[in-house]
Amino acid sequence: MYCLGIESTAHTFGASVVADNGKILSDVRDVYTSAPGSGIHPREAAEHHSEVASRVVAESLEQASVKTSDLSGIAIALGPGLGPCLRVGATVARSLAAYFRVPLAPVNHAIGHIEIGILTTGATDPLVILVSGGHTAIAAFSGGRWRIFGETEDITIGNLYDMFAREINLPSPAGQEIERLSEKSSRFISLPYVVKGNDVSYSGLLTAAIAKLKSGAQLEDVCYSLQEVSCSMLAEAVERSLAYTKKKELLLTGGVAANRVLQKKLRDVAAIHAASFHVVDSPYTGDCGAQIAWTGMLALRARVTVPVSAAIVRPRWRFEDVDIPWRAG
Repeated sequence: MYCLGIESTAHTFGASVVADNGKILSDVRDVYTSAPGSGIHPREAAEHHSEVASRVVAESLEQASVKTSDLSGIAIALGPGLGPCLRVGATVARSLAAYFRVPLAPVNHAIGHIEIGILTTGATDPLVILVSGGHTAIAAFSGGRWRIFGETEDITIGNLYDMFAREINLPSPAGQEIERLSEKSSRFISLPYVVKGNDVSYSGLLTAAIAKLKSGAQLEDVCYSLQEVSCSMLAEAVERSLAYTKKKELLLTGGVAANRVLQKKLRDVAAIHAASFHVVDSPYTGDCGAQIAWTGMLALRARVTVPVSAAIVRPRWRFEDVDIPWRAG
């Protein structure tokens, strides 16, 4: 079996082909880059996706040495995400599924991040920390669904970095650049630290960091402090969730999973509770077709498909609302 997965939830249009044994045969993507100092413009990103879609899909099939006649199904990320971007991918996937008469598997983008993390690390029953531009959540699997044990009360950690980046005239996503700037300093500036039970709140931290910058603080010092506080807040919430769930595996996945400071703090948390620590393979931290293709393959195996006419995008689709019949527990 082969599944073609299409990702278009935000800045990335990606396509990937996976085999039913979990081998990722191709992963092609093209990323919309916003102008420095601005965030993602949904309409412009959608136009970008429309322009590159046919090439990305064709290159993915060619790279995998798979013909459309070999496909057992097509998977599409129907949400959550930016409406205009989601609709481009959905249109492409519906058209291909209808023309080649293959099943269409609906995929929640967040579940895709989790499943690609589990696939590439070998984790079996982890406490998951999903961190990206669209998500900051702590979850564990129970009763057929991923259950939320903690999350952000306002903006995500990825949004925090991207919104701060706009103030220093950087394009989004900007997590790697924030991390690079923070490595030039070790001077800590006091910033708001807000943890409420297992939840975190980043909006006040963002406001304070921008205020410090405008008051004359060095950029590198602010970046260092912003990263230290934001990652420490999340690590505290994760530690509390891990103590409660008593899971013996900790899995970090999503775009911000590439952050080395966050990795270290969570590795320390895992060690305190004698849990193994896992990070999604680096090529798949960010949005990509592979996460959709593999989750789609799992859905196809479990006979989770949707008629082409019913494949409607869901920009606010929460991942804890998704039934997961292919996972026990």
